[in-house]
Amino acid sequence: MPLSSTTVAGLPAHPLLVDAVAVLLPLAALCSVALALHGGLRRRFGWPVLALTAVAVIAVPVAQQTGRQLRDQLASRGADSALVERHAALGGQLLPYALGFGVAVVVLFVAGRLADRERTAADRRGGPGAAAPETGTVSGLWRRIAVLASVLVVGMAAVTTVQVVRIGTEGAQAVWQKLGD
Repeated sequence: MPLSSTTVAGLPAHPLLVDAVAVLLPLAALCSVALALHGGLRRRFGWPVLALTAVAVIAVPVAQQTGRQLRDQLASRGADSALVERHAALGGQLLPYALGFGVAVVVLFVAGRLADRERTAADRRGGPGAAAPETGTVSGLWRRIAVLASVLVVGMAAVTTVQVVRIGTEGAQAVWQKLGD
């Protein structure tokens, strides 16, 4: 998906768009961890956090595309930097982490909602150990899946945030080293 322009108001688009990733992805990670640790927050803020996560994940390939364009422009001007290449290599690795994180948030959201329904149905039947009449299975399956999804969300949020920090650190070092030269 090549973008037609690599500038916004005369500035390279990458530093502007990468801020969306650098802010929204860790914010989505923080919010999703709160949802994973507190079911009441998940019930109240699940949809907004799901939307935030989707926007953050969508911003990743856009930032990657503008980053490739900026790197190519710099290379065509004779700028060659190992730090820029390291930043680009790390940036190229972010999308699988972001997608995994996004999928984990969706699984948590869906499993949490189904666990809530399951809990409500169990309360109507007379307790958490009652068999579900429509399936014949023991109640609590979705609750266990939601707990596993919570663990997955916390882990993926941490890994994704660490990767964003690593990428940003390399990018900042590449910029500031060039400014210091």
